[in-house]
Amino acid sequence: MLLAIDVGNTHTVLGLFEGEDVIEHWRIATDARRTADEIAVVLQGLLGQSPLLKGADVNGIAICSTVPSVLNEMREMCRRYYGDVNAVIVEPGVRTGVPVRMDNPKEVGSDRIVNALAAIQLYGGPCVIVDFGTATSFDAVSAKGEYVGAVTAPGIEISVDALAAAGAQLHKVELIRPRSVIAKNTVEALQAGIIYGFAGQVDGIVERMAAELAADPDDVTVVATGSAAPLVVSEARSIDMHEPWLTLIGLRLIYHRNAP
Repeated sequence: MLLAIDVGNTHTVLGLFEGEDVIEHWRIATDARRTADEIAVVLQGLLGQSPLLKGADVNGIAICSTVPSVLNEMREMCRRYYGDVNAVIVEPGVRTGVPVRMDNPKEVGSDRIVNALAAIQLYGGPCVIVDFGTATSFDAVSAKGEYVGAVTAPGIEISVDALAAAGAQLHKVELIRPRSVIAKNTVEALQAGIIYGFAGQVDGIVERMAAELAADPDDVTVVATGSAAPLVVSEARSIDMHEPWLTLIGLRLIYHRNAP
């Protein structure tokens, strides 16, 4: 089985593959203070409680990270605790099959390249990937499978936290769809502003990106992923596909391109 680990700024998502299928998954907080030993304890605890792993072994690990300090500890964890397991870490020198057409390709987060590879494999190009994470990331992939550009906006959780911190009479609310856009109380007014506001942001940015990406914007497939995607997917007119495991799928593809 292949263990894919996507380390984000806020959460770390782990997925266990049997062939091409994610058969088990976990989401934990990303903590830059965790050492390699602590990461190993958490990982072994998660794997140990899964009934799907009884009698089966992890024989491959694929990792990408947007947090350099965590990546260093992940690398050490693999060396110390999984030394006999093939491990592929997405970093310079790893074959992804995605040409990066940016002014400085080194600035592009590894998770964005991983998502681009998965989207091209699943849906073809041209496409726009909307990743609802700590930031809301928009990534443009050409018909040739090239990563050609990006847009980055504040994420939903960051925006909610900032609004609650700055507004004396405002507070964090449960992020669910309100009864109507025109709200009758403060809680639903916040919910409407967050959910419909981000849906409008997605539609506006995607429309402009698609117009630049293809002669016919209708040819562009828009793929949503990320932990906050379910909040917006049903309200954004521009989203065609929702793939919650897009990054994990990309990690699986990169692993098989690079594993000995």
